[in-house]
Amino acid sequence: MPGCVLAHIVTRSSIILRSSYILILHPPRPAPPPISFSSAMASDGFLSFVSALFGWIYFLAWSISFYPQGLLNWSRRSTSGTTVDFHFINILGFFAYFVSNAAFYYSSEVRAQYATRNHGLEPTVKFNDITFALHGIVLSLIISSQYLLYPLWGFNVSPNNRPSRFILGVAAGCITGVVFTYVIVASSGGNDPLVDWVELDIVYAIGYVKLIITLIKYMPQMILNYNNKSTEGWSIVQILLDLTGGILSVSQQGIDSYLQHDWSGITGNPAKFALGQISMIYNAIFITQHYVLYRNATPRRNPENDALLADEERRID
Repeated sequence: MPGCVLAHIVTRSSIILRSSYILILHPPRPAPPPISFSSAMASDGFLSFVSALFGWIYFLAWSISFYPQGLLNWSRRSTSGTTVDFHFINILGFFAYFVSNAAFYYSSEVRAQYATRNHGLEPTVKFNDITFALHGIVLSLIISSQYLLYPLWGFNVSPNNRPSRFILGVAAGCITGVVFTYVIVASSGGNDPLVDWVELDIVYAIGYVKLIITLIKYMPQMILNYNNKSTEGWSIVQILLDLTGGILSVSQQGIDSYLQHDWSGITGNPAKFALGQISMIYNAIFITQHYVLYRNATPRRNPENDALLADEERRID
């Protein structure tokens, strides 16, 4: 009916019918409580602490992992059952890792180029990454000398004391790749990191050297264990420590990327992320060889190696 007003309260709402339209009036709702950032800040602070803790633990685990093999060689006065390839190529690998991490950590130009390509974020490289790489160079040199200069250590002559052609070829290929990248950057003359070849690309190329070496450095020892049907001479302790370091390294990078609310910490530094992943896969293989496949196995004698050892002994005499 025109001009009439009907009011009715339904579930705390007022419905008013006036002429040909309906007006629904809701009572005012209470204001939401103010958002507190204290818990979020506390959570971020805790995760930052965990990230730093993981960084130093994996630094210690990976650093200590160099010692068991060298100490085992010393106690046996022999490097039999192992190959120099792993330690020899590690020298180049850790040198590349040291250079790339130092560039990400210290070079303002490289850091600025990285930020341009990764939404203004900074590299997730830590100082312990640099010290770990430097430590790896020194220890790899020392352990390699146990193979290459075994008479100075008083070791018995053993097979596999010289780098294989495969490993030497990998080393030469990696160095060539870095030089080629440097030539491209030097000749391009560009300054825009988004479209041009810049110094950051050289750092990436050096970082990929470590990645490539990590991908192949375990293969000679894994194959040697398979041929010998034994892991005698190969320290499983270093593998367990390496596995611990790999898990914590990947975890740290994931935490750092979460705190930055961006996964560029991983995609922007793929070498560090892939290192942990690849190492864990190989570690699982070595653990299976040691504890399952060749547990308590006696190493096979290789007549060809015996002949080579006899020739080496005659040259020494």
